[in-house]
Amino acid sequence: MMGGHHAMSGAAAWIAVTATAGHGLGLFPVTPVGTIAGALLCAGAALLADADHGSATIAQSVPVLGKLVTSGISRASGGHRHGLHSLLALLCAWLLATGFGHIVWQPEWWHEPVSFGPAVLTAAAVAFAVKALGFSDGPWPVAWLIGLGVAAFIALYAPEQQAWFVVCFTLGYGIHLVGDFLTTGGLPLLWPWVPKPPRWWRKVPLFSSLWSRGGYLALPVLGNAGSRREWFLLVPVTVYVVYGILFAVLAMAGVDLGAFIDTEFADFL
Repeated sequence: MMGGHHAMSGAAAWIAVTATAGHGLGLFPVTPVGTIAGALLCAGAALLADADHGSATIAQSVPVLGKLVTSGISRASGGHRHGLHSLLALLCAWLLATGFGHIVWQPEWWHEPVSFGPAVLTAAAVAFAVKALGFSDGPWPVAWLIGLGVAAFIALYAPEQQAWFVVCFTLGYGIHLVGDFLTTGGLPLLWPWVPKPPRWWRKVPLFSSLWSRGGYLALPVLGNAGSRREWFLLVPVTVYVVYGILFAVLAMAGVDLGAFIDTEFADFL
């Protein structure tokens, strides 16, 4: 799946999990601020598994250093779609977010402790999301400023929002794996153990697409990464995200968009 599609899928997943209105499951309710900020964080976290790719959004985020970091990660994890695309990596993402969640800083100029660790990861993830989603066509410093601004606002003025940080970060990473699992490339989900299918399995075309000769598992309903099917899927996903964000923005102003639509629809009938 393409980078921007991963990011949009992450945003959609966060809205679906947290929204309590008719457009969400309400499994982890958050405030409208949490919906908007969390959608950006989840979108950015949904890009992190591609830190093993030299052309990924993350590789371009910091001149020279970005390439060096992604190259090092790629070598350590065995290359693109290896270690970082496994269930072990998902567990590590959860551990990383949990560990950073305990990093707190008490500045002399502020009246309460600041969740410094979550703010750092949030700033980076939001910056990645801003670039991948095309919100900033300018140079990377603009994306970093937006990321830092969102992270600082949450840390200083809405500290209660940090309660969802670990869930949001891990969900975004997991959504990336789901997206790639739905393409023909598949995933080495059990890495570093990558069992190969028996010879008889490889002779059946349908079976071999689910468990490849190289040991990758997939449910390739989207075809190859960047396929037309993937683009078609992203149309309703994008509409859903736009609606979810608009709903949250209006809710902050005291307007219930869902009730308004229901009323207009009833009047139309």
